[in-house]
Amino acid sequence: MRVNCVGAIIFDGSDRLLLVQRGHPPGMGMWSIPGGRLEPGETDEAGLRREVLEETGLHVRVGRLAGTVERPGPGGVTYVIRDYLATAAGGVATAGDDAADVRWCGRADLARLPLTEGLLESLAEWDALPRP
Repeated sequence: MRVNCVGAIIFDGSDRLLLVQRGHPPGMGMWSIPGGRLEPGETDEAGLRREVLEETGLHVRVGRLAGTVERPGPGGVTYVIRDYLATAAGGVATAGDDAADVRWCGRADLARLPLTEGLLESLAEWDALPRP
């Protein structure tokens, strides 16, 4: 079974990337960009706005598609994740919903944090990493 998901690549004014620490499986304890599963009939844009708000307290404007990845899940599920560039348009970044923590990260932080599998490589491929 394939499950449609979305993720948000959000930078602040200091070119830091917003990451959330996953509070639940899959990837519990790992750091990733905010996002999650789409609800039935939900568009990517609506789902992305909802997921970011639930996980981080931020309202966002959704930009262009950065890239798509597929990740295996439990019970033979495949997560099809479309990651979009997004811009914070209001709110204060704070952990909510299924996020254990949230933080703005520079490139050096990405090397120290336990990131979800393939995140760093995908962001690099899409030229979506914080500037050094």
